[in-house]
Amino acid sequence: MTDHTIAGERHETAWRSPERGPGFAYWWDRLGIVAVLIVLVALMAVIAPNFATVDNLLNIARSISINAILAAGMTFVILTAGIDLSVGSIVAVSGVVAVLSAVADVPAPLAIVAGVLAGAVAGLLNGLLTSYLALAAFIVTLGTMTCLRGLAYTMTDGQPIVSNTLNFRDIGNGYMLGVPVPVVVMAVVYLVAWFLLERTRYGRHVYAVGGNAEAARLAGVNVRAVTTSVYVLAGACAGLAGVIFAARVVSAQPTAGTGYELDAIAAVVLGGTSLMGGRGRILGTLVGSIILGVLSTGLILMNVPFFTQLLVKGVVIILAIGIDSLKRRPLRLSR
Repeated sequence: MTDHTIAGERHETAWRSPERGPGFAYWWDRLGIVAVLIVLVALMAVIAPNFATVDNLLNIARSISINAILAAGMTFVILTAGIDLSVGSIVAVSGVVAVLSAVADVPAPLAIVAGVLAGAVAGLLNGLLTSYLALAAFIVTLGTMTCLRGLAYTMTDGQPIVSNTLNFRDIGNGYMLGVPVPVVVMAVVYLVAWFLLERTRYGRHVYAVGGNAEAARLAGVNVRAVTTSVYVLAGACAGLAGVIFAARVVSAQPTAGTGYELDAIAAVVLGGTSLMGGRGRILGTLVGSIILGVLSTGLILMNVPFFTQLLVKGVVIILAIGIDSLKRRPLRLSR
């Protein structure tokens, strides 16, 4: 059995039933989530003041970028049937590392790289504990979430580190040909992620591990290495998001990224990636991130109280998980 065979079986099992043809999962992943986005945008354009202005749309794109980058890395993890609850804390630690590097007169490119590497190292720790010690990803990343948050507070003595002359602030506040730089970075991240998942052997291995890890191992896939690598990718994406966040607020905030892991998971699942692993598309994650961003901005423009916004987000997360369950149900019935 080859990795091509595994990938082909995964797609066939996930989206089609030989007797019934394309089912709910097939059509939802291709049309449903986009239809939801179109309806939501149209609704907000009607009921939310100034929603459809160019400035507001650019602000939405900028605000989406951080969660979308986080969600891109999270997609790799969830495709292998894993989870990473530590990405919010990695955002904080990476931002602190980048700002401290800049304050120490490290050139902007190196300060950015330092922040991303800090995230990748944290992801490597998650990956090694999960794959080589066979610890539950939920428990491992819950532990590192707490440890890394504590590390961020320790590195800053519990206080923000503000630098009005931050040398890499353009990555969070600048523009490139009229487009916010964070949006450009987000686009590059998704292009790379799409290429890795859809056009490389590594991507087929990621899907194979999530679909059936034992079958992937018997087919010659290094399951431990693949599992470790997806956490490194998630950590690197969180590190990049942390650098962008620090650049936007021109400071290192030990509280940065609190709760971001839930938004990232919601975007991934809403975009069609199964929490059970082996099924999903990176472009769906991008659409899911846009939906959450449009929803949040629309609620703010309508002056909806913050606690009500949390309520709405919680409902969206539950709906996303419910949709994921519905997508799997035809498979159970067909067996």
